Amino acid sequence: MQKELKNGPLLDDEGNLSEAGFSYRMVKQYDRSKIKAKKSRVKEWDYYYIGNNKHGIAFTIADNYLYGLASVSLLDFEKKTYITRSSIKFLTKSKTNFPSDSSIGDITWQDKNYFLHFVNENKRRTIDVSIKNYYEHSPLNAHFELEELMDDSMVIATPFHKKAHFYYNEKKNCMKAMGYYIFKDLKVEFNSSDTRGILDWGRGVWTYKNTWYWSGLSTIDNGMEIGFNLGYGFGDTQNATENMLFYDKKAYKLNDVEFIIPKDGKGNYKYLEPWQIKSKDNQIDLTFTPILDRFDNTNLLILKSLQHQVFGKFNGKICVDGIEVEIKDAISFAERVTNYW
Repeated sequence: MQKELKNGPLLDDEGNLSEAGFSYRMVKQYDRSKIKAKKSRVKEWDYYYIGNNKHGIAFTIADNYLYGLASVSLLDFEKKTYITRSSIKFLTKSKTNFPSDSSIGDITWQDKNYFLHFVNENKRRTIDVSIKNYYEHSPLNAHFELEELMDDSMVIATPFHKKAHFYYNEKKNCMKAMGYYIFKDLKVEFNSSDTRGILDWGRGVWTYKNTWYWSGLSTIDNGMEIGFNLGYGFGDTQNATENMLFYDKKAYKLNDVEFIIPKDGKGNYKYLEPWQIKSKDNQIDLTFTPILDRFDNTNLLILKSLQHQVFGKFNGKICVDGIEVEIKDAISFAERVTNYW
């Protein structure tokens, strides 16, 4: 069942979702003051991925109440290399002041070494980075600009099987992007003719342990904007999945999806071997051929995050509402993440 959300407040008087489902716009109003669960369970973040078929860059600012994090990843798909460096603060307690709506508000993270700034200006966004010691005693500076090309997005309100726990999420795909980063006297430039961005906007109250699967793509093929958001693994999704195709500046709702990741004889995932990403109804039939595994294991005793964000080439097709979209050698990511938080 795919239930479309109606306008109104996100939470009821008991802190539960007033309604579970999906929408193409952010029609529910998120109000942090209405949360009734323990404050330590509140998780909020903005994540951007910007890339083309040669290079990628990812930015995160997150406030998980007990700790906050800012992170920047540089990805080189030709050399099959990546660098990720993060700044962590303890007991941030939601003081990062994340906006309650994705269409408004700026976010800043700053410490002695690290400056990361997200600016939101009515469908146009800028990202600025200045890190004095990013890697091997070398600084990183970056500036990016993004422009929203479509009104549709993927919005989902997902409850957990625990009172007053929920996740409210928007994915904005196919944003035109341009900019650069400078690292070790090398300037890498991104041109809007072949570079697109994705925003993952997340607010919610999470249970302690979760595993999710997520893949996002934004690309251009013969002048046509193509993208998707595919994911599952947490919460009660009986009212809606988060799966959507973006094609020609419109969104199309998809049903189920499964990430089939190879395993060895002991059951260990072989992340760098080809994956299959499919749906039972045959809407989705993709092969994902990995290039690199951006592996991150954050261990803060009882707070842990085990991430495999794998970048590679997508090939295959997605069919919905009489439209068949073929995807050819488009580079983006698919991930499996387990959090104890």
